Amino acid sequence: MSRTSQASSPDGPITTGPVADEPVTTRPVADAPVADVPLTAGPVADVLVVGGGIIGLVTAWRAAQRGFTTAVVDPGPGGGAAQVAAGMLAAVTELHHGEQTLLGLNLASARRYPDFVAELTEATGRDLGYRRCGTLTVALDADDRAHLRELHALQQRSGLASEWLSGRECRRLEPMLAPGVRGGLRVDGDHQIDPRRLAGALVTACERAGVVFHRTRAGRLTVTAGRATGVVTTDGTGLSAGQVVLAAGSLSGRLAGVPEDVRPPVRPVKGQVLRLTMPRPGAALPGGTAPFLSRTVRAVVRGSHVYLVPRESGELVVGATSEELGWDTTVTAGGVYELLRDAHELVPGITELPLTETQAGLRPGSPDNAPLLGPTALPGLLLATGHHRNGVLLTPVTGDALAHALATGELTDEARPFTPGRFSAAALTEQPV
Repeated sequence: MSRTSQASSPDGPITTGPVADEPVTTRPVADAPVADVPLTAGPVADVLVVGGGIIGLVTAWRAAQRGFTTAVVDPGPGGGAAQVAAGMLAAVTELHHGEQTLLGLNLASARRYPDFVAELTEATGRDLGYRRCGTLTVALDADDRAHLRELHALQQRSGLASEWLSGRECRRLEPMLAPGVRGGLRVDGDHQIDPRRLAGALVTACERAGVVFHRTRAGRLTVTAGRATGVVTTDGTGLSAGQVVLAAGSLSGRLAGVPEDVRPPVRPVKGQVLRLTMPRPGAALPGGTAPFLSRTVRAVVRGSHVYLVPRESGELVVGATSEELGWDTTVTAGGVYELLRDAHELVPGITELPLTETQAGLRPGSPDNAPLLGPTALPGLLLATGHHRNGVLLTPVTGDALAHALATGELTDEARPFTPGRFSAAALTEQPV
């Protein structure tokens, strides 16, 4: 089995809530039939957010702070991405060739994170597990080393701060690394957060800001006189709103009633993730008494990406596969084996740790791996979806951009390149071949 595989599968359980650098948990939200359910009138809001993942929640919170009466429709707010995501805030180490425009948005959001965390912590009293621990990306063979050298050059051309280290210097930073590490990139500006704590805090912040939660599934968008005016839930309740934000992750493209010309081109990208438990600080380890890992460690092993994210709680997150398998969210023996095998080559001591959790979910991918943000060609309908592997990182900037768009009808300057209109027929026709 390849860590990156392609296949088609029948429609099955699907997800809500965006993520991006990581997968999301399985939870159906918006594709159940509603035609035979009697329609009853429900409350009216200024803003109705479809999807209660991290992106939907931050949008609702920021909208409520702007004075909008706001509601969220989702059967389990705070689920979705938060239950699987590793929470890497890796604007620098996630840089890919051809994604310089996305880099600007990622960096803008990374700069917001300290203030965003402080504000959310003050509003809720919750510890979000935010760590400024840095990231170390390492190479295990000559080919990987050459790839990292190219990445380092791209980072330098892009004005990013990263430091090249020898294999010995890498092992001095992280003694549990394998002896065969050939070199690496140290990026102190790439941090981490615990997405489960983040999601829980956003639910609390929304509740305290007056956001109303409808814990049910959106079944169909309602369009009246050429304008989005709300949704009908799967239990037949009509929820009316002045503006609707579709933030249902990979499911965003499947909400009934959305006209084809504005339907977001998002797809599910499966990812499998493991959770292990590290020894307590000071416990005896094969390499001594130092922490098992002190920072996020990443690598490419035989062409597959693997990362290890250590939390202060003692949890170690290992991920993630990337599989084009439709709506399948099965945890497979092959996926678990490959993650553990590659992680073992990177940090041999990992095989001594207890394996406490395995999960698989779906990232909301877009054609250019970048989010779709802001107003669509259908008045009253806005999008906040398609974040792929950067959903947790882009949470602060997405909330700000959507709140601004809801208030003014326009995107912020940094978010303007990510308008949904870039995938319209006219925009695609105008692009150079």
